[in-house]
Amino acid sequence: MAEGRLVGIESRDDAGVYVLDDRTAIVQTVDFFAPLLDDPFVYGQIAAANALSDIYAMNARPLTTLNLVGFPDNELQMELLAEILAGVADRVRLSGAVNLGGHSVRDAEIKVGLAVTGVASPEEIIRNDTPRPGDVLVITKPLGTGFVTTAHKREKCPDETLAAAVRSMIQLNVIGRDAARAAGGATALTDVTGYGLAVHASEMVEHQGLAVRLFLDRLPCLPGVLDLIDAGVKNRANASNRAYLEGHVQWDLAEDHDPKLAELLFDPQTSGGLLIAVPPERCDRLLIELQSRGAQAAAVIGRVEPRTGEAWIVASLAESNEVAGDTR
Repeated sequence: MAEGRLVGIESRDDAGVYVLDDRTAIVQTVDFFAPLLDDPFVYGQIAAANALSDIYAMNARPLTTLNLVGFPDNELQMELLAEILAGVADRVRLSGAVNLGGHSVRDAEIKVGLAVTGVASPEEIIRNDTPRPGDVLVITKPLGTGFVTTAHKREKCPDETLAAAVRSMIQLNVIGRDAARAAGGATALTDVTGYGLAVHASEMVEHQGLAVRLFLDRLPCLPGVLDLIDAGVKNRANASNRAYLEGHVQWDLAEDHDPKLAELLFDPQTSGGLLIAVPPERCDRLLIELQSRGAQAAAVIGRVEPRTGEAWIVASLAESNEVAGDTR
């Protein structure tokens, strides 16, 4: 394969890929954000896991990282930044990558993340926009972190709900990558982050003449999230994610369906799970591999099908003969 760009911005994929030679492609991504919660170490862990996720979503291995820091050192103690970066370093070490340094600036608000370089062979790269009709969609983490972190900022989040969200957000998506490799046959791969499940799923099929059917009653969510939705807790990005898909969602639901489930489609995720498209015959093996590796969720949540009309996403309930999976 000739040297050159393999994946750029055209498909809004999770990372850029540049081929060096027949055996080596470098995979690059960058991500950072402001604190979601008060614990500086945990914030660093989440920021790092979120940035590393884009490398795993390309079926690659993180190789090196660079810290990206905005910090009001004229207002806050540097010990706070040290705790944040200790959390970052914890997840980078766990990933097997090496931190090479980074860059910091004085900022009015704390912002922390990583620029990450990964590596894979060109043949190993799995894009986000290459599913096939009939593929099953499996997700590896529960939904709802947007509702949880918003409730936490408003001091309305139960401790056990926040703890479950933290466990999910700090888990590296290497679990999903390795499970997909062991099961074999994954045709498309992405991670579910700020644009929410529905938008990330739509990116898989928008330019392929296909649609994604999502089973609302199979969506795994964090404990307590449905109660937060009932209480009216909602991140502002929920509305923008919904607006982006205006005219491209078909609601194939009974009138008495639970409307709270639909809200999960648009909730912006932080360090969410991988969304894996896999042929049906590989699905059971993938679920087993995810469960054996301790994934926060291992759930069949939809399928890829031919498009009818303008709908990229079809929201429905699972049919009785659909593979349900383990919706932990």
